[in-house]
Amino acid sequence: MSGSSFGEVFRVTTFGESHGAGLGVVIDGVPAGLEIDLEFLRREMSRRRPGGGTAGATARREADAPAILSGVFEGRATGTPLAILIRNIDQHSADYNELAECFRPGHADLGYTRKFGVRDWRGGGRSSGRETAARVAAGAVAKLFLAHSGVSIRAGVAAIGAVAGKQLDFDAPETNPLRALDPAAVPAMLAEIESCRRELDSIGGIVACRVDGVPAGWGEPVFDKLDALLAQAVLSIGAVKAIEFGDGFAAARLRGSENNDAPLPDGSFASHHAGGILGGISNGDAIEFRLAVKPTPSIGRPQHTIDAAGNRREITIGGRHDVCIAPRIVPVVEAMTAITLADLALRQRAARL
Repeated sequence: MSGSSFGEVFRVTTFGESHGAGLGVVIDGVPAGLEIDLEFLRREMSRRRPGGGTAGATARREADAPAILSGVFEGRATGTPLAILIRNIDQHSADYNELAECFRPGHADLGYTRKFGVRDWRGGGRSSGRETAARVAAGAVAKLFLAHSGVSIRAGVAAIGAVAGKQLDFDAPETNPLRALDPAAVPAMLAEIESCRRELDSIGGIVACRVDGVPAGWGEPVFDKLDALLAQAVLSIGAVKAIEFGDGFAAARLRGSENNDAPLPDGSFASHHAGGILGGISNGDAIEFRLAVKPTPSIGRPQHTIDAAGNRREITIGGRHDVCIAPRIVPVVEAMTAITLADLALRQRAARL
């Protein structure tokens, strides 16, 4: 079994490494006739790409121009596998030469070596965050499909380090350099990032996501519950370490009388503690979740580690790295959410007469 595929009907398989010739994705199950808007695809890719304008991002410059290799004819999906290729053009592999025999703290280096016995040390290879470019390409196709059902997916940064916004305005992220949900918090967030940059360190953050337009009924009992699949999708993003839906962990402090969302005659709910999902099935309300993004493990400070022979080493990681990954993860979160929902939307078509 390959860990590079996700989904049952709308099935996505990604390939490629950070410093290889390129990355790409093959998408099975795209409904024939779906209009593939290339300009929309390019815009989605530009939101994630290195050098795309978000503060605290890596200095690596990649065009991330998507090339459709198959599955589209005269602007529409043919129903056959849709393949997209993204070339790498700005690799600086020599930056990693001194790390070829060392395991970087906080990275997947040690785990990959123990599992496969072979490790691509150039920027982390397959474990690099660069792999998510292929996910965003697939997510753009999923968004085009979901738009036919009136589904919209928006995410943004709720906090960077200890600096948290006071509101969640999902119209705000594309209006500021941190994709923050509260523009008033941006100056303090930028100051936190700049402090880490000066100290050759990094910082984590919290990203929130809201999905509108999902009808009641999406999700599969028992193991493929909507929140379970969304959790798998989002936690598969390398830097994400936790996720919560609705009230999440705060629900553990509530009583049932406080936590239950009472349905109303018009189909809405009196409260929103469940985040739009009950019993693993969408209830027609907005779907909301939050996720924790860890600090970038590649930092300029000296760190202690071991080499391939088990000897203690002190290393300083060079190269070009994000001080804070959270702003660039926003389009990746949207993409994985869209891929999950596109798959469940297609599965729902077979659920009943």
